[in-house]
Amino acid sequence: MVNFQSFRGVVTQIDDFPIGQNGDKEGCYKLMTVEDRTQGIVNFVVSPSTYFVNQEIVNPGDQVTGYYDGNAPVPLIYPPQYRALVVVKDNYNQNVKVDFFNNQLVSSDGQLQLNLSPYTLILLKNGQPFSKSPSNRNLIVIYGPTTRSIPAQTTPYKIIVWC
Repeated sequence: MVNFQSFRGVVTQIDDFPIGQNGDKEGCYKLMTVEDRTQGIVNFVVSPSTYFVNQEIVNPGDQVTGYYDGNAPVPLIYPPQYRALVVVKDNYNQNVKVDFFNNQLVSSDGQLQLNLSPYTLILLKNGQPFSKSPSNRNLIVIYGPTTRSIPAQTTPYKIIVWC
């Protein structure tokens, strides 16, 4: 199970990130620098497998949330450098939650419960339909309004299953 952690801020810089010695992957990896309101800085290594919600193109100046595996090893450098698993560009028309959802479709932090409808799109990362139950899985949930209960409840627009 992935221990999804996040960092939210404004993208201040995007550069090529060199990987490999013969240059065959040159340009395929990016280093995205994100700064939050308290001037905390994180570098995200963006790879070809990083999932961008809605395939949004991110530029310097954009507000984003980057998700990474809190259990993955990281180099002991400043600013911290994490391998980005998911990047979400802020959109005021939708909310996004990246987390493990149990058999009751409640997130691991207990803050969000999903109520599925026949109109909820349930897809794989590659955009293909997912035909099984999304419970007990890591999910990227795209949703709108929620109840004010604890946990908040919502009927998501779209669920991406992180297999």
